[in-house]
Amino acid sequence: MATLIDAIDVKRKMSFEYENVPFCCLEAEISTPTARGGQTLVRLRMRNMLTRAVFDKTFKASDKFKEPDLQTVEASYLYSDGEGSYFMDQESFETLVLRDEMVGDARDFLVEGILIQIDKYNGNPIGLQLPVQVELSVAYTEPGVRGDTASGGVTKPAKLETGVEIRVPSFIKEGEKIKVNTETREFAGRA
Repeated sequence: MATLIDAIDVKRKMSFEYENVPFCCLEAEISTPTARGGQTLVRLRMRNMLTRAVFDKTFKASDKFKEPDLQTVEASYLYSDGEGSYFMDQESFETLVLRDEMVGDARDFLVEGILIQIDKYNGNPIGLQLPVQVELSVAYTEPGVRGDTASGGVTKPAKLETGVEIRVPSFIKEGEKIKVNTETREFAGRA
């Protein structure tokens, strides 16, 4: 028997199952009525882990959710083709395939061998989680102009090995390895 979670106990980044679909809570807001006999309501901003859709829904505090059969496994990126992206489970060494819509914008940070977390629901892969920072090499950037650094905050566009373009400080040269924040898509330092 799966454990049940009360709606009032759902917190941010917690997973739960609603109508046989796994959801991740992005925000939880509890409103307690002042009138006698009023019900405490819980407003959840939640993400459907299968379709990635985000929406708000209000529940009674006593509503119950099942705990989803979610599992996270470490995997390394192998390659991508027309069918999807291929990863190798680091424990079982089986190849996991994620469709393009499951990978989404994360493809901008995938290089061969990078370790990521793959979410599985009922044993099937449904999505991935990137590390906070990834190391990528600069494929192309204009050379820095002498005297440009006096103001301190001068940046220039740089194309990285995966094809994504970000802004980097003017002292970064072509071929250098840099760290990129995967959430903000910004330069995070030299590697």
